[in-house]
Formats: sequence, C-alpha cells, structure tokens
Amino acid sequence: MADTCVQVLLGSGLTVLSHPLMYIKVLIQVGHEPLPPTLGRNLFGRQVYQLPGLFAYAQHIIRIDGKVGLFKGLGPRLCAGTIGTLVHGRVVQVSCARRCILGGEQKAADGSLQKVVNETTREMLARSCATIVTHPFHVITLRCMIQFIGRETKYSGVLDSIVTVYREEGVLGFFAGLIPRLLGDVFSLWICNLLAHFLNTYAIDESMSHTGEIRNCSQAVTGFFASMLTYPFVLVSNLMAVNNCGLAGGLPPYASVYPTWVDCWRHLSREGNMSRGNSLFFRKLPAGKLYAVEQKRFF
Repeated sequence: MADTCVQVLLGSGLTVLSHPLMYIKVLIQVGHEPLPPTLGRNLFGRQVYQLPGLFAYAQHIIRIDGKVGLFKGLGPRLCAGTIGTLVHGRVVQVSCARRCILGGEQKAADGSLQKVVNETTREMLARSCATIVTHPFHVITLRCMIQFIGRETKYSGVLDSIVTVYREEGVLGFFAGLIPRLLGDVFSLWICNLLAHFLNTYAIDESMSHTGEIRNCSQAVTGFFASMLTYPFVLVSNLMAVNNCGLAGGLPPYASVYPTWVDCWRHLSREGNMSRGNSLFFRKLPAGKLYAVEQKRFF
C-alpha cells in the first residue's frame, strides 16, 4: 500500500510538471497554429521558415490565459493517473496471485526470450486494463484542452464534463479514440521489450564493463524508438477523442469529421500529417500547405 501511495504521488508530480508540454502538443496535433511562421535556423544553421516552438507557443497561451492557462485539463488528467496506477497495480497483484494458485508457469531462465514474453504479456494486460478504465478521463482532458481554440467553456469540471459527454454521446462517448490508443500502447510495449532483449542478448558482451548501465541505456533507446514508430496511433487516438464533440477544434470547417479512426488514419496519411505534433522544436512548415491567418491553421 505504501509503495502504491508513493507511485501515485510521484506520478501526480510528474503529471503536473509535464502538463503544459502535453497541452501544447495536443493543440498542435489538432492543427491549431495561432502564430505565423517565422524565419529561423535549422539544426544545420541554414535559414528556413519555421513554426513556433514550445516556448513561443507557451508564451502565446500565457498572454491570453495567464500562467494558469497552461494547466487546462489538469484535474481529469490527475484522476486518470491516480486511477490508472491503482488499477495497474491491482491487475499485477491478481496476475501474480493467480499464477501462484495455479502452480505457476514453468520458470524461464533469466534473460531468455520466454521470460521476456511472459513479463511483457502480464504488463500488456495491466496497462490495457488501466487504459480502458481511465480513458473517459483522458477524453475529458483532451476536450478541456482544445477549448482554447474556440474559447469555449463547455467542459469546465470533471463531474460536469462527465454529465455533458453522457448526455450528448452516451456511454460510447467516453471511449472515443480508445482502439488506436490501445493498439499503440500494445505495439509500443512489445517493440520496446523485444528490441531491448535482442540488443542485450546479441549486441552486448557480458565481458564489457558497465554492462548494467548499457542495458538500461538500451531499454531507454528502444523505448524512444518504439514511441516514434507508434506515434501515429497516439495522434489518431487524440483526434478521434475530440472529433465531432461540439467544440470548434473538432468540427468543420476547422477539422474534418471522421466516421471511424481508420478514416482519420487514411486522411492524415494522404495529407502527410502522420507526424503532426511529434516535434515541439525546429518545426518545419508542412509541404504544399498555405497558412490561413483567420483560421490559424494550414490548409
């Protein structure tokens, strides 16, 4: 119980610190560009037109809503983090207890592929359960954030937002964008763990010094690589969570209405926007698009 409380407190602290970054990323994901491109320099020192980065975007939000404005949607996100930690821990406990009662699986050798598969399967189950249970709060968080685009106040609190979603969309409204989010989580977990296993097994020599540090580094690198590969699922999930929800940021003419998440994926792929919002620095202009000052986005 004490460990769970520590995890909740640490998770809540990290959530508060990272919330402005997520807020800006979500606004970029839905295509909101309140500041026109400016002339800057890329990583190689060449002068190019760039879109505003993280700090310029944050300053724009502060000018309009103050520093508190950077924390829109924090309440439901904290709820999601707390409940998700509890559910994840509970599922892990039940899984371990069930394995002990049934006599346990055949013990796999440390570092073996079978052990990696077993551990990844258990973690996948725990994460998926936590994601499903907390997704309604995730949907509310995203909708609170994109209200910045149309200056709406439709989603003003956790309880009021729950009532609003249920009244307008029913139970299914709480799970908008769930499928691509689950797929992205599952793919990312398996890619990360399997790549790390093969790197640690075939690329790292046990005779090397600092083997433990190298293994930890390989886990971090594969995690970053997996998140890059599965980013389109995150983007599609977030767009579907706010699509056609009654807010300006999710309705025409500002945004297209997608019948399913597959349609959203295909549209983004055709437009070349599968990585939109993936980078918050050195953001290049989208090819073949014109900036519309009034709509504050590219068409």
